[in-house]
Amino acid sequence: MNKMQSALGSLENLESLNVKAIKGFLDIIKSEYRGSFNAELADLIGCMQSDGRNAVNSAAVSLSRQLSAYDAEFARVIRLYEFDGNYGDYSYVAGVDEVGRGPLAGPIVAASVILDIFSAKNKDIILGINDSKKLAPNLREELADIIKNKAISFNIHQCSNEDIDLKGISWCNNEVLRNAAENLSIKPQLVISDGYPIKGIGIRNEFAVKGDSKSACIACASIVAKVYRDSLMKEYDAIYPNYGFASNSGYGSMEHIEAIKRYGATEIHRKSFLSNILGNR
Repeated sequence: MNKMQSALGSLENLESLNVKAIKGFLDIIKSEYRGSFNAELADLIGCMQSDGRNAVNSAAVSLSRQLSAYDAEFARVIRLYEFDGNYGDYSYVAGVDEVGRGPLAGPIVAASVILDIFSAKNKDIILGINDSKKLAPNLREELADIIKNKAISFNIHQCSNEDIDLKGISWCNNEVLRNAAENLSIKPQLVISDGYPIKGIGIRNEFAVKGDSKSACIACASIVAKVYRDSLMKEYDAIYPNYGFASNSGYGSMEHIEAIKRYGATEIHRKSFLSNILGNR
């Protein structure tokens, strides 16, 4: 008997339990719930709604809402996994995405992730994954660790600000995507990129517009790349404390632009991006 079944069994004599004990068992149910709403849960919620205690009635409403929210999130993420599986009968599908195309400082970074897209069939999916820009920083960091642990393979590649100044942002953008995908420890049979195709890649490549909101693998790549680059910019913030890199990640915030005008460019700034700020300086 698992923890959830044990908690449901303990709640069969609802009227004999105090509110604290009931909430304790409900916490177990919420933590163990994996989209398996059944007759036992329905009966429990019905009994709680009929209970004479207001606190138990409120707990029934809370339980119902949380389980419904879980089911909705589960269904959303299942669609992301199914999106990747619908390209064909591939064992290894990689999603690739980049972050840092627009900042004034720091590298451009891409990540590539291969997931077990068949895990959707046994419900071993990563809930919460989405376009990294839509996620709170703490949740991104938690998910990045989960993704790295659950991924079949992942890889990160970057081009420095010197590369960007020398070869241009468009070349570097393609280069990080290509290298992130081609240098995975397991070679994918298909690479799905976010927004546009990857030039010169030696693997079958499809692309999806707004793919980080449609594809599980791209969403995971988006998160891994974003967390990696943000962490790197926090390290640079300790070296160059006047520019606010920990908060702006190198993007052109007002604070950042004013710091460039006052202190000049650092070794990690993209000089080719600063002509309108520094002029002939």
